[in-house]
Amino acid sequence: MEVWNYANLWESVARATPDRPALIHGEKVFAWKDFDARANALGRRMVEKGLTHQSKVAAYLYNGPEYIETYYAAFKAGLVPFNTNYRYSGDELVYLFDNADAEAVVFHASFAETAASVRARLPKVKVWIAVAEDGFPVPDWAEDYDAIVAGDGARFEAPWGRSADDLLFMYTGGTTGMPKGVMWRQEDLFKGLGGGANLLLGLPPLETVAEAGDRAKANAASAEPQAITIPVAPLMHATGQFISFGQLISGGAIATLPSRKFDPAVLFDEVERLGVSGLIIVGLAFAAPMLECLEANPGRWTMPSLKRIVSSGTMWSAENKQGLLKHLPNIMLMDSLGSSEALAWPPRPQAAAFRRPRPSSPPAPTPRSSQRTAAGWRRVRASAAWWPWAATRRSATTRMRKSRPRPSASSKASAGRCRATGPPSRPTGRSPCSAAAAR
Repeated sequence: MEVWNYANLWESVARATPDRPALIHGEKVFAWKDFDARANALGRRMVEKGLTHQSKVAAYLYNGPEYIETYYAAFKAGLVPFNTNYRYSGDELVYLFDNADAEAVVFHASFAETAASVRARLPKVKVWIAVAEDGFPVPDWAEDYDAIVAGDGARFEAPWGRSADDLLFMYTGGTTGMPKGVMWRQEDLFKGLGGGANLLLGLPPLETVAEAGDRAKANAASAEPQAITIPVAPLMHATGQFISFGQLISGGAIATLPSRKFDPAVLFDEVERLGVSGLIIVGLAFAAPMLECLEANPGRWTMPSLKRIVSSGTMWSAENKQGLLKHLPNIMLMDSLGSSEALAWPPRPQAAAFRRPRPSSPPAPTPRSSQRTAAGWRRVRASAAWWPWAATRRSATTRMRKSRPRPSASSKASAGRCRATGPPSRPTGRSPCSAAAAR
């Protein structure tokens, strides 16, 4: 019986393509064998510090290799990683880490001042691990991330092993109250994201864990360049994080921008330098400045490698899409719907075409959508079987607790919360990305 755990899937890719890039950040490039070894060392250290089966690990980090390595390490060790909004104040962090029962926190050293201010209020945290940055050394009360990942990189699996039931928490942005943690079983998340299927290439879902490595090896042996994807949106959001997971399963590489603040010019420079094939954004929060930059610099970037831009979580206007297609006429724009609680995917791979409707297309569009299509708004043409299955089940439960006050001074009410044991009765249709991206 296959154990659909992300650690098993990524290890399969690492064995098949050890020397191919996995993570890229500026001039830093980590091959799959390095990615795997660093995660082994980090997972081993967290267990040495007393974390046990399904202990919770906070990723209090900017985008970078350390973010995905932290998740990989947690998956390997049978721990539960969860996202942290790095814009939170001290009180908000206490609320989040307490709600999640965090026992380890991996953080960028530029957050050390905020982290230091809340340490005494978080007695459950057994280890703080800091990623040093220029001008921000590792504080003396934390362990050095770089020193840890340089340690024993031999394959690590905790005594309790790994399971498809192992969890991942995805905390929402809290716009409807306090942040709530969606508790995803790894198997449900993997299958909810398509189970390794690739609609554009016509690949069905994986049948075995080993097949992930086989596909990655076949891709490496082909004449096609490796797929490199940049999650422009923060990895603390479901959009950037979940889509990045899928790209890694396919043997691709994830590149993160070296700048802390979003700069479209830096993004386009990286696309051309690295030969990036895909971008992950969250609607107009990213697409609007991208179009403005292209309009202000006509002809500066050609980006021939770029094939697709994927967005989810908030609105992406037809006018903006038309503008982007004017500058980048050969790309696909993929605008998806979903929520942190219920992911949707077609029950089988289907041909996707971004073009004007043909006679075999779905029912004729309304006059308004017809005008948009004529202006170049590309849309997916799918069969009547498109309506997807929702991967909720017991994976999409929420972590809440009763009668906890809002942590910020500006809060006006207390938040009631309870721990649920089953999935919501229906998907909310809302993603945390929209609020957080606009903040």
